[in-house]
Amino acid sequence: MKTPASIYKNKKFHNLNSQQPAKSKSSFFKNLAILSRYIIEKRVGVNPQQAIPVEALTPSKLEQLSSSQLHVIKLGHSSLLLKVYGEYWLLDPVFSKRASPFPFLGPKRFHPAPIDIEALPEIDKVLISHDHYDHLDKQAIRALAHKTKQFLVPMGIDLRLYEWGVEEEQVYYFDWWEELAIDNGFIAYTPAQHFSGRGLGDGNKTLWGSWVIKAGEHSVFFSGDSGYFSGFKDIGAKYGPFDLTLIETGAYDKDWPDVHMQPEESLQAHLDVNGKVMMPVHNGTFDLAFHPWYEPLDRIHRLAQEQQVDLLTPKFGQVITLGTDNLTSAWWESLKQK
Repeated sequence: MKTPASIYKNKKFHNLNSQQPAKSKSSFFKNLAILSRYIIEKRVGVNPQQAIPVEALTPSKLEQLSSSQLHVIKLGHSSLLLKVYGEYWLLDPVFSKRASPFPFLGPKRFHPAPIDIEALPEIDKVLISHDHYDHLDKQAIRALAHKTKQFLVPMGIDLRLYEWGVEEEQVYYFDWWEELAIDNGFIAYTPAQHFSGRGLGDGNKTLWGSWVIKAGEHSVFFSGDSGYFSGFKDIGAKYGPFDLTLIETGAYDKDWPDVHMQPEESLQAHLDVNGKVMMPVHNGTFDLAFHPWYEPLDRIHRLAQEQQVDLLTPKFGQVITLGTDNLTSAWWESLKQK
């Protein structure tokens, strides 16, 4: 029996540096303090006051994209649609109106998805980074079950998918550093510094992590959710360089520095994994923190200019094609509250 790369003790997963232990009495009081901030603290600009621009996607538009290239489309938050040499893949697909266990309560979408889930073509692969509601959407998984060949998930999430109607032969579950060969490359599940859980009593019972995609002549890194940690350099040393990094940049705060990155750390993570072009994700769709909704994009845009890092900030639904000149804009500037 092989030794697992992840740390699993007392029926719970742990980070490499053990900064995020299983939920405890101390974390309960910390969560209570954060909740009080939401009630007491005045928050400014956390919701857009104007419609966020979305470029509509249609089946015919997707079909017209070349099958000899790799295309990336930001659908919202950390949800992405990829056309990988003719195959359609989804990363952390969330289509529900709220990132919540309740349809009537919790963070509500700022904008619609560029395409309805029913209009999506047949999906070859769905990749899930971890089980939080803004990354694992139960209703989306159920809707995708009949039109998806493979679900690639961290250890423990396979059991959830079986409960939701996905057949066992469709599901592949991964420990950190495990790889799956594909026709023109491979996919690897790599570490992150985060935590998991969808309700009371299930904290850290499923694994969390990031994804490496090597397909044809291109390579992509998807960070999932993570605090800044030395593991990014390990990923870069083993799998870099990357043509494109999809790095969490948003929903950060002084009260959770170990599990979400400030924009400065997001940029450093991009550099650590040896990324060539960075696309910030985990922003612009849900109110999950205390900062203005546009602040992550503002900060990372400024930092990238200062450090001469190539940055892509596409509108939701805009197609990015690797290996070509992609033009994006600071589309959020005109929507900022005055």
